[in-house]
Amino acid sequence: MQRRQFLKNSTLFGTVLSVSGLKTWAASAEARIEIFCNEPGNVISPNLFGQFSEHIGGVIYDGIWVGENSKISNRFGIRAELVDALREIKVPLIRWPGGCFADSYDWMDGIGPVAQRPTRTNFWEVDHDAERLHEQGKQVFEPNRFGTNEFMRLCRLTGAQPYFAANVRSLPALSLDHWVEYCNAPAGSTTLARMRESAGFAEPFNVRYWGVGNESWGCGGNFTPEVYASEFRRYTTWLPHYGVDLQLIGSGPNNDDVDWTHRFFEQIYADRSYDNASFTGWSVHCYATNLSRGKTNDWNLSKGDALVFDATDWYEVMRQCHRIEQVLEDQWSAMEQYDTAHRVKLVVDEYGPWYREGTEIDPTHIFGQQVTIRDALATALTLDTFIRHADKVSLATNAQLVNNINALFLAHEDRFVTTPNYHVFGMYAAHHGGQSIRAEFSAPEIHYDRDGKPASFWTINGSASVKEDVITLTVVHPELTKALETQIALHGVHIVRVSGTALTADDMHAHNTFEAPDTVKPVSLSAAVSGGLIDVSLPPASVVKLEIEIA
Repeated sequence: MQRRQFLKNSTLFGTVLSVSGLKTWAASAEARIEIFCNEPGNVISPNLFGQFSEHIGGVIYDGIWVGENSKISNRFGIRAELVDALREIKVPLIRWPGGCFADSYDWMDGIGPVAQRPTRTNFWEVDHDAERLHEQGKQVFEPNRFGTNEFMRLCRLTGAQPYFAANVRSLPALSLDHWVEYCNAPAGSTTLARMRESAGFAEPFNVRYWGVGNESWGCGGNFTPEVYASEFRRYTTWLPHYGVDLQLIGSGPNNDDVDWTHRFFEQIYADRSYDNASFTGWSVHCYATNLSRGKTNDWNLSKGDALVFDATDWYEVMRQCHRIEQVLEDQWSAMEQYDTAHRVKLVVDEYGPWYREGTEIDPTHIFGQQVTIRDALATALTLDTFIRHADKVSLATNAQLVNNINALFLAHEDRFVTTPNYHVFGMYAAHHGGQSIRAEFSAPEIHYDRDGKPASFWTINGSASVKEDVITLTVVHPELTKALETQIALHGVHIVRVSGTALTADDMHAHNTFEAPDTVKPVSLSAAVSGGLIDVSLPPASVVKLEIEIA
């Protein structure tokens, strides 16, 4: 999307909108948004707002799973508060069981009678963050109490579609065939289908989304792109379908590694061209991890702190998360050189700010961290990017659902709280299934000091969609100290009424805790229609949603 920027002393202030000839911008407006209702884009798949759950730290055990006999309110062993909260925001899809865990996981360990399931060493036992667990607990030794059946129960309880990540590093291709068979074969048709039925699931799960490996350039096998392309062919050729429209997702690059993408696609589309209509997704992982502002590339030293940060750190997270737009454009350009019909779409199935250890709510929560209003804005600007690129991105999952990285929930024993990120996904649910429409955002840039050097960042950005007679506009305003007087023009429609919601906080470190669960939560925001324009004051450090009824 092109951004038209203006200076505060520009002669554009107070002039008539060039395309309408009818409305006049107010001279007092510091920012302007134009929504072009007659320029529709792609339908916004609800799958852009998915979540990710991995067997790591407190995500499954102490997060999702509490057990059927727990005193904690549960449904078939799954934490009831989490189920209800996910239903409230209409969670569309959940990815499982990893992550890096997936490429050390044998799905057969997680089915059958619970008492007969084996205990295995968790992939994350070797991680630096796991050292504090001293080789003890479910986070180190996986009990396999939560397996395929339990995950499918979570999906059915919440209304989410399942997205499975298959093991390419350490299991044979036949194992993927058998997992598809267990999930999707008709009732009573095969031995595996009868095993599923004996667990109480007579009807097939009809799982559509299958990731073929995870981070195959790293923890998922340390493959070269050429070798992974060969493995991808082998694992995905002639999978059983059982009438299900399988969507196979390849393990794409870390951040913007265009070389990995070029070399994989060249192998897939070269000499012996791979013609598989089920290959529809290319995974991209893009975390905001390096907050050192160029001082180091060390994985641990480059991370910032989730709670101790200044204004420069605040904007650095925004800059890091905004990189996803360039990543999407670069990867799309690389892919279209081989996949000219754009049959394969981008799948951003891991993203979010990732900080150093130290703010986790329990030592067992590997990669656990607090989530502040800063992370809510970073998540919102990422979702807006997906919406603007709905033609390129078919699916995305936030990392992760609970007790890990960019979580929607924090939970420990019988305590449970929603983070500011949860409210972002609740606000953005209004975009589900809408049609994207072009929106232009104009405002003076934010200027700040970045280690003695001048730096700048945009003041507003966002996305717009239309569904029936309602336009949803979401806007991120990261400026920390100043409200932004904003006018909004809609071209091609008549505005009937408008309502607003804002997620904001006076303290940039604000976050929700078990003791203070409502520190950051959405509030109503007033907006007025005058002279055919919408006037609204965007609070500092805010995510704003406007729902505009049109005629």
